Amino acid sequence: MMAFMTRRTSLLVAASAALALSLSACGGGGSSTGNPSVADKPSFAANSTMAKLSSAGKITIGTKFDQPLFGQKGLDGKPVGFDVEIGKAIAAKLGIAADKIEWVETVSANREPFIEQARVDIVVATYTINDARKQKVSFAGPYYEAGQALLVNKDDSSITKPEDVKGKKVCSVTGSTPAKTIVDKYGAELVPAANYTACLEPLRNKQVVAVTTDNVILAGYVDKEPNAFKLASDQTFTKEPYGIGLKKDDTEFRTWINDQLEAFAKDGTYKKAWEATAGKVIKTAPELPAINRY
Repeated sequence: MMAFMTRRTSLLVAASAALALSLSACGGGGSSTGNPSVADKPSFAANSTMAKLSSAGKITIGTKFDQPLFGQKGLDGKPVGFDVEIGKAIAAKLGIAADKIEWVETVSANREPFIEQARVDIVVATYTINDARKQKVSFAGPYYEAGQALLVNKDDSSITKPEDVKGKKVCSVTGSTPAKTIVDKYGAELVPAANYTACLEPLRNKQVVAVTTDNVILAGYVDKEPNAFKLASDQTFTKEPYGIGLKKDDTEFRTWINDQLEAFAKDGTYKKAWEATAGKVIKTAPELPAINRY
């Protein structure tokens, strides 16, 4: 898992930079659902984290600034994406308007330190829940489950699942977890590359049949060039549960956030956030994963 996270941190920059150029060309800054309705004078237990944040009227949220469709800095300097929408919805339930959120860029290497040092109140940043991280911080959620997928040419209907690449050439990054999985489990012939951007031309020229890594990274490439590439399927074949990071053992706050996530799934907030952001590429709307109320 840690190898996966390191891989994603180092490789999303190329995808996000390309997507940013695309957004600039279109004159946009990324998708947003708009600002959610702010709770009017919500009441919380005295001295709880919720009460303190609500009373202060502001919250600091860590997110990615280089993650296409989930958390990427828009043309106005503010982040946009599915993670951002989830963060805004949580803030609104605390009675905090979107313009009172301080967004702090968190990369994979600094998410736990930022929480431990109280530099952020929560982290919503494609943050995979794992046992090592739970030794340092607590997690609400998961609110989304990512996983490995395949990117193929738009006109290719022969590859729809990982079993279809057996004996065929697939591009992935040297030494990465997806590269190992597609070879060891699915029998592909690996064409290694230094980064995923370097895989695009071989795919475009049909020197390989697919590129494989995390579905949200691949979705960023599709968003940039929808007439050239597509995801072979919206289905993934590994599991990476994304959670909301918060201070270790703040059980009351974690439980409250979990309650809000379940409410978002019921009242349509979750679906609306997805459809306005990542759902424009990953068409199958996800269901909220089972909440881990450890």
